[in-house]
Amino acid sequence: MTFSAAPPVDAGTIASIRRGMHAALPICMGYLPIGIAFGVLAQKAGLSMIQIGLMSLMVFAGSAQFIAVSMMQDAAAGLSIIAATFIVNLRHLLMSSSLAAVMPPSGIAALSLFAYGITDESFALNHPRFVGGDWDIRSALALNHTANAAWVLSTLIGGYGGRMIPDRAFGLDYAMTAMFICLLVYQMRGKWYVATALIAGVTSTLMSLWFEGNVHVLVASVMAATTGYVLQRSSRRKAAAHQASHPSTSKDDA
Repeated sequence: MTFSAAPPVDAGTIASIRRGMHAALPICMGYLPIGIAFGVLAQKAGLSMIQIGLMSLMVFAGSAQFIAVSMMQDAAAGLSIIAATFIVNLRHLLMSSSLAAVMPPSGIAALSLFAYGITDESFALNHPRFVGGDWDIRSALALNHTANAAWVLSTLIGGYGGRMIPDRAFGLDYAMTAMFICLLVYQMRGKWYVATALIAGVTSTLMSLWFEGNVHVLVASVMAATTGYVLQRSSRRKAAAHQASHPSTSKDDA
């Protein structure tokens, strides 16, 4: 009996995978502390190791997972948690649309795997590389799923370590609040972002005085995002109209 040798792996495929994994290293380093913090908080909220791992694997969205755990601690309804996660992750539609315009044609299986791994961080690394033309779907998949593995592993480490950490130790009860403050500050890139954050905060606080549960979070998020978009679009139209009616003198004419 003779055994045929397995077909050799294409050298180009190996090189692409290595490039993707190497590009994912900064994301993995960033995911490690945040993932551990999430795992600890999830364990304190009553989630088992299996539940923490499955949540990280199936949801794979840091901010949405923090929100879900927070709402679980407040005994929020399952539908409210799903709706909050859906709204928070709507930005993935925009990122996916932007990536679709610059990605090379790929099969449905590869695209499905790629879409699963899209996050803010992977988008920020994949998009410019696709635009540059020196990136392929194999490198992108390696980047996405290396980061995914790092996130799942870090949350499991936090979930396991959380058993040995007393409640409210090391300020971990404040970690979730600190996480959202950091995310908010990171998004403050202009006056309309500040205005949107203020509208959301004021609306959510006022509505929480009148309504029970977490419905105020969803309503305030939608109202703030809509108002911020309308204000920003109106400002841009006014600026464009002003520029059209008062064209500046070019340097060549000076």
